[in-house]
Amino acid sequence: MQEIVDKIDGMIANIERVVVGKRKEIELSLVALFAGGHVLLEDVPGVGKTVMVKAIARSLGADFKRIQFTPDLLPSDVTGVSIYNQQTQAFEFRPGPIMANVVLADEINRTSPKTQAALLESLEEGSVTVDGDTLQLPMPFFVMATQNPVEYAGTYPLPEAQLDRFLLKIQLGYPSVEEELEVLRRVEYGHPVDGIQSVMSIEEVLDIQKKVATIMVDDQVKGYIINLVQATRKHGAVELGVSPRGSISLMKATQAYALLKGRDYVIPDDVKHLAKWAMSHRIILSPEAKMSNMDVRSIIKEVLSQVRVPVMGDKVATL
Repeated sequence: MQEIVDKIDGMIANIERVVVGKRKEIELSLVALFAGGHVLLEDVPGVGKTVMVKAIARSLGADFKRIQFTPDLLPSDVTGVSIYNQQTQAFEFRPGPIMANVVLADEINRTSPKTQAALLESLEEGSVTVDGDTLQLPMPFFVMATQNPVEYAGTYPLPEAQLDRFLLKIQLGYPSVEEELEVLRRVEYGHPVDGIQSVMSIEEVLDIQKKVATIMVDDQVKGYIINLVQATRKHGAVELGVSPRGSISLMKATQAYALLKGRDYVIPDDVKHLAKWAMSHRIILSPEAKMSNMDVRSIIKEVLSQVRVPVMGDKVATL
């Protein structure tokens, strides 16, 4: 266990050579990776979203592809296309950029719903279907998608079905004065991401993912997750609460987070820590709540304060 923790800490330190002052966000990204999920990075331009994804990919030595989403992007531009070869008189499949270990889906909300839908199968099943043939994606398969929450011109909001397939939604935020000064120092003579070396192999990532699946989640903790999810569905300001897929995502995220902290079991504090990142993109406020300028995260904070935190050894309690 300690060997795995040291390996992950080394990877975090490697990424921190490029991404300044965002250890928590780096940890969350690795939680999603090791839990077998995907990340939606939502923030304003220029705060380091793309750089962080590149640093993670380079730290893994993984096959990395970037898809720049635009309004004219077609589904085949993502998944790949079959092209007729006149010499062999047969169709040959040319894989799209989705066929990689780490994929940066940049500005995902700038493309049409039809192209966005091309990602649904890959995010959930780890495969793509082209011309009726289902092709497995390389393992591990990790998508980090970015979107700008401020600019709405020429964008297509992600449908609920696609949002629900991201394990976590993360915001980076602006750096402090000291952190931004450190950023300027590091890029003064060249970008540090170019010097990032691999510190973890693909095989090690797969081994960690298998280890995460063995982390124990007591029925008390499972009951706590269910109570939180049920509370979002019953909240008066919520039109659509967290789905069962959201419950599963939160549990898997806590397993990966527990491993990062050197434990082979999940505690309720893990659930409390990860709840806002695992649940915020899965809650739709009622029209009245939106008109009152209510915030999804305030709803989650309220739910966390109201739902009883279990004491290990008690009987499982549900709402």
